[in-house]
Amino acid sequence: MIRILVAEHLPLVRRGLVASLDAEPGLRVVAEVGTGEELARTACEPDVAVIDLDLPETGGLAAMAWLHERDPGCRVLILSAQPSPGQVRAAFAARALGFMSLDVAPEQLAAGLRRIASGRRAVDSELAVAALESAANPLTRRELDVLRIAAGGARSTEIADQLFLSVGTVRNHLSRIMCKTGARNRIDAVRIANDSGWL
Repeated sequence: MIRILVAEHLPLVRRGLVASLDAEPGLRVVAEVGTGEELARTACEPDVAVIDLDLPETGGLAAMAWLHERDPGCRVLILSAQPSPGQVRAAFAARALGFMSLDVAPEQLAAGLRRIASGRRAVDSELAVAALESAANPLTRRELDVLRIAAGGARSTEIADQLFLSVGTVRNHLSRIMCKTGARNRIDAVRIANDSGWL
């Protein structure tokens, strides 16, 4: 019997996951939580965990790191409502064994959990191809610093102050960022970088 922890913040989705997984032979949900804080208080020892990437309070990847620290043998499958290649790469870099979209069929999720319980990876084939085909990060470390601060809505003068650069240097970095990413403006550059997993 594979013991499962479900961590999903939407009650209706969580109950649906629990019901569909409990109906599968050889699978049993031993705990269900809606936040990272609830996950931290859970005393069960699951074999696998299904964790919502957008889990409140901590986020899915931070919750997974905490779970790995407490229970190194627990294998994790991340669910995302709006998956992107960057999310897939970030999840696997954080030691998830599985990654699927929330709109996956229940039988595919069950099959994925059985795969990760046996130590193999489980990822939707389209997501895997998209993650492999997405471009490598063309931005330098300094350009990423500039873009991270710009993502918070900072103006060029504020970015310059925070990074101890001249305003002209910041504008040059922003110009290069837009050229390298093919973005129309800063907001588009931030979106592209986020979707690609560079930020």
